[in-house]
Amino acid sequence: MKNRLYKIATPLVALILYGIMKLLWFTNRREIHYLTPITDEQHIIACWHSGLLMIPIYREIRPHHKASAIISQHKDGEIVAKVLRYLSINSLRGSSRRGAKKVLLEAFRSLKEGQEIQVSPDGPKGPRYHIHDGVIALASRGHLPIMIIGYKASRYWQLKSWDKFVIPKPFGKIDFYIQSLSIEGLSSTQAKEQLRAKMLEYALP
Repeated sequence: MKNRLYKIATPLVALILYGIMKLLWFTNRREIHYLTPITDEQHIIACWHSGLLMIPIYREIRPHHKASAIISQHKDGEIVAKVLRYLSINSLRGSSRRGAKKVLLEAFRSLKEGQEIQVSPDGPKGPRYHIHDGVIALASRGHLPIMIIGYKASRYWQLKSWDKFVIPKPFGKIDFYIQSLSIEGLSSTQAKEQLRAKMLEYALP
């Protein structure tokens, strides 16, 4: 019975969440700051877990790229996956905690098909602002740069979750900060340190 109710409720919850996302998107002034040149070259996309509500920015800067996002296998991940479908972003189910090997293999196959892979380096359960191995493995093996997406909202709510999830308030301004980072020639540790430093430049404390 519970599973049946969940299957019925999930699409509705996803639709409501997408509606809220679009409402916040269109009721805020938005400005994009390109901190480095962004070419049409394939990238790995990195965004902190706390900033996922504003992922529609991806489709504004990459309207035609094929993309997939790595999403947790938890039940909540199914809601996120359905929301992403509205943005024409596929879902790869797994995380650093569950199904890591399987989802990385799927991600590598998607990269070979020319897709961009979206990753929250500190997801799905943290620690907050920690860089897990997956994003570095994908960029290194694919010989691809990492596109970092960060943003700051002039007015926002912040949840008391592990990631201090950010919800921009309506009728404010959102500044997006986009930059490309190459990790070619770096060790895994060096790559993690550089990526974390760059991502923290435009993140809430």
